[in-house]
Amino acid sequence: MSEYETINGVPVSEGHMAAWAAEAERGYDMQALEKRGRGRPGRGAPPSQVVPVRPSVEELAAIYARAKKEHKTRSQVIHEALVANQA
Repeated sequence: MSEYETINGVPVSEGHMAAWAAEAERGYDMQALEKRGRGRPGRGAPPSQVVPVRPSVEELAAIYARAKKEHKTRSQVIHEALVANQA
């Protein structure tokens, strides 16, 4: 597991993965799962587009550092940078 794998800024550990595996083995309440929404929420009226980007090692390190410092995901940091650049 990469040292940069996080969920909401929290590093994912072997303990997390073991707990998730145990939860899956116990089974899930299908009625509760069916009540959840489908997919990510939209960011506006038109559907979002997935655009592959290949940052350099230094750029990616800067994204992760800012995300960690601001307790955000890397996606949030990238979105904010794009919005700030539109001004």
